[in-house]
Parts: sequence; C-alpha cells; structure tokens
Amino acid sequence: MKEAAYYEKLEGGKVHCHLCPQECVIAAEKKGFCRVRSNNDGTLYSDIYEHMLAAHLDPIEKKPLYHFHPGRAVLSIGTKGCNQRCQFCQNWEMIETDSAGTYITSDEVVAMADRGGSIGVAYTYNEPTVWFEFVLECARKVRDRGLVNVLVTNGFTNPEPLAELLGFVDAMNIDLKSMRPEFYEKICRSKLEPVLESIKAAKAACHVEVTNLVIPTLNDSDDDIGELVDFVAGLGRDTPLHFSAYYPCYKMTIEPTPPATLERAREIAARKLDYVYLGNVRTDDGATTCCPNCGETAVERNGYFTRAHGLEGSKCSRCGEALPFIV
Repeated sequence: MKEAAYYEKLEGGKVHCHLCPQECVIAAEKKGFCRVRSNNDGTLYSDIYEHMLAAHLDPIEKKPLYHFHPGRAVLSIGTKGCNQRCQFCQNWEMIETDSAGTYITSDEVVAMADRGGSIGVAYTYNEPTVWFEFVLECARKVRDRGLVNVLVTNGFTNPEPLAELLGFVDAMNIDLKSMRPEFYEKICRSKLEPVLESIKAAKAACHVEVTNLVIPTLNDSDDDIGELVDFVAGLGRDTPLHFSAYYPCYKMTIEPTPPATLERAREIAARKLDYVYLGNVRTDDGATTCCPNCGETAVERNGYFTRAHGLEGSKCSRCGEALPFIV
C-alpha cells in the first residue's frame, strides 16, 4: 500500500478523497466507491499501488487510437478498481476481483515498455485514474525514457489530479457514454459534467480521441447522437470519434447494437466531423481514414492490421493536406 494523493483527514478518523467527483468521505477501515482506496486508521491508502492484473503488447488501434502512431504496438497494463458502475461493463470480472494481482515496480514497467517494439505504456483495462499514484510514477519514468504515455479513461477525474497527469500524457481515448446526465446517474452511478470538462482539458493538452458505446434504446436516438457529435465537433472537426457496438455484458441484457444503427450514427457524425470510425463490428470501410481534402485513403485498417500507405509523415501522400496524425 501507498499513502494516497488528493485527500484530507477529517474528525473522527474519517478521510475525504478528492481524486474523483465521487468525493468519498470514508470511515475508518472502509473503502471508497472505487474499492481500491482504503482508510487505514485515519490515513487514505492506495491498495493497488505496484499491483498489476494484466499486461499485454497491443496494437495502438485496440485502445482505440487511430491517429496516434498508426500500426505500432504499445505495452498495455491494468489493475482492478473503477469509479463508475456501468451496467454494461466489459471488464467487470477484472475490476471487481479480489485478486491482489502481480507485484511490479515502475522501473519494471518501463523496462517492459522499452523492448518488443513498444512505443510506450497504455494505462487501460480498468479505470487508470484510480491507480493514480502508480500511473503518475510510471508516466514520469516512461517520459524520461523517451517513450509515450497513453490513458484509456472514463474521464471521471477531478481537475487538479487530471492536470498533474496530463503533464506526462501523450494521448488519451476518453469514453463519452452519453450527453444525458440521467444516463450517467442511472446507468453508470456517475456524473456527466466532470467528464465533459475532462475531455476539454485533455484536448488542450494532448492528442485525444473519443469513444461512444452505442446502446439500443438508451443512447442511440438521432437526438442522442446529434448532441454528442455537436460536443465533439466543438473540440474541432478533426477530433476522431469512435462509435462502438454494444454487446450484452455484466448486468445489461439489451440486444446487441444493429450494424445499421452504427452506420446511421456515422452518417450523422460525418456532417460535422472529418474522422468517424465504427468499432466492435466488421464493416467495409468503418475503420478507414480518408483525406477530407481529396478523398484518398490515408490509412487502411482490417481488424488490427494497419497500412498507412497514404501518409507521408502526417500529410496526405496525394494532395499534401496536413492530417491530424502523430507518427
């Protein structure tokens, strides 16, 4: 265990955690909403510091990040714990496990990342911001090694800790689950507004792509899609947006997202965004990047196989248009 950052001690042995907008007040010998930050005799500790549950060398496209070092691999690590309770969680078995995981130091993470062709470290699988102390320690050392840091996150973090992390983060994929506060409150036991603020702060600091899981009857209407697209377009029409197909999981039994729904979402989004992608489903061109100026295919993707044959650096090889890629 390691003493947690961003908390204050209260009377009666309680502590107030300020890491995320849950703002947990935790009694002695109890845990916060995330289940991985504990009040031990009036001091808040991270239970997951130097404890890892998963490590894989993944294609960067799996995050998904389509405009960040396309075709490269990244060391992906994760642990348990989350500050939301999404009824459709895809990684619930890992997040809710009682396993202590594998002990690992930040130096060992950096050494793992600095081999096998990895461009750096992606903090993913669970919600990485609840692993704040370890992620920050790793991120500093990864940056010093000349590698990149990637955060795959729900964006539900308070501004001050997020700003500290953003000083070392090169790219983020952020889940924007809905533009309706009631969706976050009922389906995720969370809040929308802090997520929107996190996305805007991240966009100003690093490369950002946004993912929306499209769930039938819950967030798939034209109004739902249109409002989300308006927000993302407000970040810049070159912001990549990924619509991802939902499948029943954890506590949610709604039928899977029809491909036609994703195609409709892409059609709506393409009116205001240059780069719209479809995920969790096979399509002919849902993962292809085309130059918005001349229409040339810049990056072709088939599953996680990527060919950036239409790029010269970060420009279109046909017309020379600057494209929003980090390569």
